Amino acid sequence: MGELSEAERRDWLRLARTENVGPVTFDQLVQRFGTAAKALAALPDLARRGGRAAGLKLPTDAQVDKELADGATLGARLIASCEPAFPQALAALDPPPPLIWTRGRVDLLDRPCVAVVGARVASAAGQRFARGLAAELGQNGHVIVSGLARGIDAAAHEGSLPTGTVAVLGGGVDDIYPPEHAGLYARIAETGCVVSESEPGRAAVARDFPRRNRIISGLSRAVVVVEAELRSGSLITARLAAEQGREVLAVPGSPLDPRAKGTNDLIRQGAALCEGAEDVLRALEGLRGFREPERGGYASGPTPDPDDALRREVAALLSPTPVSRDEIVRATGAAAPAVFAALVELSLAGRCELLPGGMVAAG
Repeated sequence: MGELSEAERRDWLRLARTENVGPVTFDQLVQRFGTAAKALAALPDLARRGGRAAGLKLPTDAQVDKELADGATLGARLIASCEPAFPQALAALDPPPPLIWTRGRVDLLDRPCVAVVGARVASAAGQRFARGLAAELGQNGHVIVSGLARGIDAAAHEGSLPTGTVAVLGGGVDDIYPPEHAGLYARIAETGCVVSESEPGRAAVARDFPRRNRIISGLSRAVVVVEAELRSGSLITARLAAEQGREVLAVPGSPLDPRAKGTNDLIRQGAALCEGAEDVLRALEGLRGFREPERGGYASGPTPDPDDALRREVAALLSPTPVSRDEIVRATGAAAPAVFAALVELSLAGRCELLPGGMVAAG
C-alpha cells in the first residue's frame, strides 16, 4: 500500500484507539475486512456476537481531531504500518504496531539499529560502558535505540547523540519521563528521533512499557543489555528480541552485584557475551546482507462467520495461561479462519486477549 488518504488515516487512528482493539485484533480486522472503514462498521455486530452487552467505546471525531492537532502542534508525524515511511524492521513484526508517532529524523529508523538498555539505578561503571559502547557503535554506522529512562538508557542516548539515536517512549511522543531528561529529550528530538505508539499528551502507565519495549527490540537488529536485575524490564526487551529473531547480547558482571544477575542469567541462557563494541559488530556480521521480510499488504478474503457453538467452544478452551492460537484450532478441529474470527469477536467483547506471537489468553 502507498500513503493513506486523510480519510483512511482517520479511520486507522479511530480503529487503533477503539476499546479492546490491540495490534493483533487490529491486524486481524483489517486483513478480514480489507479497510479500517469496513472494520469500524462491523465492530458493533462483532462485539455483540462475542458476548458483549454494552457497545464498544469508539473515539469520537472530536477526539481524532484533537490527537491529530496535538501531533501537528508538536511537529510530529503519524505513520501507519502499511505506509512506505513506516520502518521496515518494525513492519515485519507479527503484527506491527498499527500506527506510530515520530518526532525528528524518521530516516534514522530505517538505518541499521542496535538497542542498548539496562538498569535505571545503574552503576557509574555501567553508565560509562553504555556511553562508550553507544559511541563506538555509532561511529561504525549504527543508530542506537533506547527508552530515555534513567541510568543505562540515558547514557546510551548521550553516547550516540552525535551519530544518531532513537528514544522510544511508553507515553505520548511528548511524554518526557523522567522530567530531568527534558534537555536530553530536546536534543534527541532535534538531531535524532522520538517514537511512540501512544497518542500525544498521554502519560505512560505500567501497561505501556511492554509495548514500548517491543518497539525498541523491533526496530533493532541486536539488543545489548548492560545491567539488569532478575526482575527487570530490560530482560523483557531481551526476551522480545529473541522472539523476533534479533541478536541478544549481555554484559557480564560481578556475581556480588544484583545488577549483574539479570545479564549473567541471559548469558547462561545463550545470549552472546558483550565486552565491547567488537562483540556486537561480530554478532551482526552474521546478519550481513540481512533483509527484513517484505511488509504485507492488507486484502480482504473470505472469512467464514463462526457460529455460536464454535464461539462457546473456543471461549471454554481459554484460560489465563497464554496458549498458541494453533492449539485452539487443533482442539476444536474447526477451520483456522473461523477460529481466528471467533477469537477476534471474543477479544472485542473483552473475553479474551490476543497477544503478539500468535498467543491468546482469557480476558
